[in-house]
Amino acid sequence: MWQRAGLMAVSAAVAAMVLGCSPPPSGPTVVIEDKVYTVMPASVLAKAGIMTGEVTEMKVTERVEKGSGNVVSMAKLTGKLKLTNSSKDQSVRLVGGKIQFIDAQGQPIKVEEKRIEPTLRFSSYGGAERLDPGQEATQSVDVDFPAEALKAKKLKEIRLELVYLPSSYKEETANFTVSIGGQ
Repeated sequence: MWQRAGLMAVSAAVAAMVLGCSPPPSGPTVVIEDKVYTVMPASVLAKAGIMTGEVTEMKVTERVEKGSGNVVSMAKLTGKLKLTNSSKDQSVRLVGGKIQFIDAQGQPIKVEEKRIEPTLRFSSYGGAERLDPGQEATQSVDVDFPAEALKAKKLKEIRLELVYLPSSYKEETANFTVSIGGQ
């Protein structure tokens, strides 16, 4: 009798594993792809005070579901910003920057609520806290891009506002007379 009860318990356990514990069939796999918008021109030169710069490799990317076109990740502007201190007599400390997207009427296009205003933060550049005359700093750009600006003929220009602290820079030469003892 115990054998029969044991056999029934094992049979019930096997039936439960086969029927009740198997994972449900999976649904169709959602494929996510990057939708890339080119920014024309992809490289621009700019001047702001004593700072000259070049923004390169600009593109806007959003992530969408293949087939349905549903946006999974909102659009972002990426690129590289290279700044050069073009002054002959001032050092600068880069503090930060702001990017604005301007429409055909000259008005800023705002990013959507719950998204971050496009700003740049500068830390040290090549281990230095300042840029002396002629020195360069390179910064990656990765900021939220307004969906409204993706509409045809909506975006006219991108504005880069830089915040930096200039300070006087001088190189002076001092000569002093010396002699070597015992000569």
